Amino acid sequence: MRVAMLGAGSWGTALAYTLATKGFAVSMWDVNTAVLESISQHENTRYLPGITLPETVLGVADLPTALADVDLVVFAVPSGAMRVVAEQAQMLIPPSALICSVTKGIEVATLMTMSEVLEDVLPAGLHERLTFLSGPSFAVEVAREFPTAVTIAGRHQESTLGVQRAFHTPFFRPYASEDVVGVEIAGCAKNVIAIACGASDGMGYDANTRAAIITRGLAEITRLAVARGGNPLTLAGLSGVGDLVLTCSSVKSRNYRVGFGMGQGRHLEDVQAELGQVAEGVVNARSVNALAELAGVEMPLSALVHAALHEGRIINDLEQLFADRPLKAELE
Repeated sequence: MRVAMLGAGSWGTALAYTLATKGFAVSMWDVNTAVLESISQHENTRYLPGITLPETVLGVADLPTALADVDLVVFAVPSGAMRVVAEQAQMLIPPSALICSVTKGIEVATLMTMSEVLEDVLPAGLHERLTFLSGPSFAVEVAREFPTAVTIAGRHQESTLGVQRAFHTPFFRPYASEDVVGVEIAGCAKNVIAIACGASDGMGYDANTRAAIITRGLAEITRLAVARGGNPLTLAGLSGVGDLVLTCSSVKSRNYRVGFGMGQGRHLEDVQAELGQVAEGVVNARSVNALAELAGVEMPLSALVHAALHEGRIINDLEQLFADRPLKAELE
């Protein structure tokens, strides 16, 4: 199988490694040519240092060359770049190729999920080839072949099963789902809750508060997913609670680290500069907040994170959510 990996960040590189362990030829494309040169030397020193990439993984700076005669196209670019990259790739993707987006996010300007962006841009004939991968998976652990389980969602069973088979390895186990909406909403909104969890830990709170934020955060995400037509059972699975717990509980999570720094009183710009990579939750906070308002869904934790990131509110107001909100039934 020939694969085009569009996006050479840590996640795209880890998935390229995974696919290459099966002997697949993986062409990695990115706008950062220095990263591609490093990849062609069998290591992504910028985003995934210390991991030796198989010889079948190559950096390719020319998009038409990267997409020529491929069997699988993987979109691994940041959510804000998805539309631009899809527009560049739309006429180059072979009509028989399977397509998998591994990007978690909602487009801020349009409030479209990545599936909606791709369906808006790509030719109609490719829509049945679209699938979406999400779940609890830190890139470095995948590249170290730690056992990992994820969800691959698609509206056309044949394409979903084809991508599921392509990604399956002894250490990487994908489960199939038909709930594209639930998987995508969960994958995006959990990044915002992870910032809240990081802030709580940065403020000095511990396990009780973290558990409360994760649980109530899951309730928020479920309400939004269901309002958009998602299956609530999806939120009890890998792409829901699984990914939420992972992202909210580890310093390997960039979103958690953004929140932790802000909880310590640091400025967002300083924390982001230290990370050196995109923390999708910073952008996701805008789109999740706007989507919740549009759908009439109450998401108080997400709203606070949005206000702290983008409206100058103090993240320490997290305490007030517990103190001031009216009492209600848990399942209300």
